[in-house]
Amino acid sequence: MSNTMKAAVVHEAGGPEVLKIEDLPVPKPQNGRVLIQVKAFGLNRSELFTRQGHSPTSAVQFPRVLGIEAVGLVKAAPSGEFEHDDIVATAMGGMGRAFDGSYAQYTCVPATQVQKLETNLPWETLGAIPEMLQTAWGSLFKSLRLKESDRLLIRGGTTSVGLAAAAIAKNHGALVAATSRKPEREKLLRENGADQVFIDTGDIADQVKEVFPCGVNKVLELVGTTTLIDSLRSTKARGIVCMTGMVGDQWSFQEFSPMDAIPTAVSLTTYAGGADDFMRTPLQDLVQQIEEGKLRPPIGQVFSLDQIVEAHACMEENRAGGKIVILT
Repeated sequence: MSNTMKAAVVHEAGGPEVLKIEDLPVPKPQNGRVLIQVKAFGLNRSELFTRQGHSPTSAVQFPRVLGIEAVGLVKAAPSGEFEHDDIVATAMGGMGRAFDGSYAQYTCVPATQVQKLETNLPWETLGAIPEMLQTAWGSLFKSLRLKESDRLLIRGGTTSVGLAAAAIAKNHGALVAATSRKPEREKLLRENGADQVFIDTGDIADQVKEVFPCGVNKVLELVGTTTLIDSLRSTKARGIVCMTGMVGDQWSFQEFSPMDAIPTAVSLTTYAGGADDFMRTPLQDLVQQIEEGKLRPPIGQVFSLDQIVEAHACMEENRAGGKIVILT
């Protein structure tokens, strides 16, 4: 194994072009950490925000190798938690923020945030799933407490998390409605589990209540603050709205009056998903569902590490149509 590796390094905040391919030393794992040869990783909008300089300097300091998830092969585990060449997945826990992450040929992470996988799936498929599936699963079952009888609305349904959540919820027995701003995306939504599709104008509560007169009882909000109040209006009493995503790129409200915004007896919660949540995600079971054809990870485009600037531009412009995966 070489002592150096290729990595994409950010030295200052900016556009996709600030991602620079450089040679860095391969990390040396201490006890309790695992050196992973990264085979693939997915891109995430939180990495886009970090690259743009939106993360607090107390959380992220440049230069930094971004990347909050990875799949690959174990190359060293000094404490013996894993065997050499075990197939593993890792996510969160400070990756790409507190310490260098997955935009590299190797990453070194705490053993407490690594799951071993038994699978023959290709790397581009595995690379799409750690953060996407833990976010979808955690949002549905931890924050929304999804039940078989639920009527679920996914706001931002064509995001990779939205498509994965629709399939998981459908397999669980829920009735799934999903939104897109583009009518031509209806086929994609229905192929991934949506029973009902709403074309999102930003104001769909009346549309929702034409189909579900009292409203839906669970909402997975992936667009963010730009549609959150309308999603609350789409929810029936004793229902739950979980804000997980911010693809609307607006972090906060200009004005927010809870008594006006939140209908009586509707609950508003969030899902962020840390390393503990990742470890609680039944990733092996979900991988098996993929192998059996019951779950199809929505992969948009696949790039190489050398194409990281192009890949980030694709993510920023919402051109992928699914999860963007990088092969190293």
